[in-house]
Amino acid sequence: MRQKLVRLSEINRPHQTPIDEAKVTRLMESIREIGLQEPIDLLEMEGKLYGFNGCHRFTAHKRLGLDTIKANIRQVDRATFRLHLL
Repeated sequence: MRQKLVRLSEINRPHQTPIDEAKVTRLMESIREIGLQEPIDLLEMEGKLYGFNGCHRFTAHKRLGLDTIKANIRQVDRATFRLHLL
């Protein structure tokens, strides 16, 4: 697993998770004050990045107008990727 800054526009989000607006607001305040403390986790398959968690952190970054987010990236094969789609 490697950590790096990733452009939000490069992240595919296959699942739409309901957003808790209060949580996003708190995260936005925290990110403004001290930065992102916990990177999101991404899967990389065939050169594309997919996010299955961290939706509130992702949304907070978008609403703050930030272009990038810290992410832990793990490369996976198709079989492993399919498990995350269930």
